[in-house]
Amino acid sequence: MITGSIVALVTPMHTDDSVDWASLERLLDLHLEAGTGAIGAVGTTGESATLSVEEHCEVIRHTVNYLQGRLPVVAGTGSNSTWEAIALTRAAAEAGAAACLLVTPYYNRPTQLGLYEHFKAIAAAVDVPQILYNVPGRTCVDMHNETVARLAELENIVGIKDATGDLARGRELIDLCGERLAIYSGDDATAMELMLAGGKGNISVTANVAPAAMAELCRLAMSGDRPAAAALDETLMPLNTALFVEANPIPVKWALQHMGLIEQGIRLPLTRLDERFHEQVVAALATAGI
Repeated sequence: MITGSIVALVTPMHTDDSVDWASLERLLDLHLEAGTGAIGAVGTTGESATLSVEEHCEVIRHTVNYLQGRLPVVAGTGSNSTWEAIALTRAAAEAGAAACLLVTPYYNRPTQLGLYEHFKAIAAAVDVPQILYNVPGRTCVDMHNETVARLAELENIVGIKDATGDLARGRELIDLCGERLAIYSGDDATAMELMLAGGKGNISVTANVAPAAMAELCRLAMSGDRPAAAALDETLMPLNTALFVEANPIPVKWALQHMGLIEQGIRLPLTRLDERFHEQVVAALATAGI
C-alpha cells in the first residue's frame, strides 16, 4: 500500500509551453531527498487537461524511468471517456506505474450507475492497482460514498482520493470501506484531520513547495500524534490557502518559479498568477520556512 505524502506534481514547462524535462528531473530529485512517499504524475496539478495524449504518456514514462523504482509513481489516467481512460491506464501500466489515479468523468455528468460502470470497465480492462478520485468542485459530478463502497469490492480498486474537503464524508468513507480501500485526502487544508481519523496519506499540492514538511505532517498524523501534527499543520495552513487563490496549478507553478525550481511556463487557458496575489504566496512560503 502506498502511504504518506503523495505529491500531485506539476509538469514543468519552458516559456514556449514545451515540457521541461530537466526541471522535471530536478523536482523528482527534490522529492527523493525530502521523504515524499510517492509521485503523482499528470493529475490536475500536472495539467493533464492541457497535455496531448502523447505528452501525457511520455511524462509518465519519463517519470517512471528516471526514478528507477526509488519512488512509486501514481499516474493520472482518468478521462470523461471510458475508452480513453482505459487506453491511458493501459499505457501507464505498461510504462511501469505502481498505480493509476482515475478522476470521475467530468462534463458528462453521469449517474451513480454510470460512475460504477465506468470504473468497473477500467478495472476489468487493465490489471493495475487503481485509485478513484472524487473532486466534485472541478468535475461537476459527485461520486457518493455508497458507490465507492460498491467499487471497493473490485479487486484492483485499492484506494480513493477524496478531494471534497468534507471531513464527515471522509470519516464515513473510512467506516464504510477503510478496510478494503486506502482513503487518501485530496484537500491539503483538511488532510491532517482525515489522516488522524485513519486516512492513509495526502495527495498534496502543498507538497510541491514544502515536500519535507508535508512528509513529516503525514507521518505524525498517521501515527496519531495530534499535538505535533497540529503544530506543523498550522505553519502550512497559509500555504494551503495561498496555493488556491487562483485555479490550481496557477499559484503553485508561480511559487516554484519564484523558488527558482522551474521556469514560468503554463499552458492556456491557464495564465500566470495575478500580481495582486504574489505577496500572499511569498508570505505563506516564509511562514512555512521556505
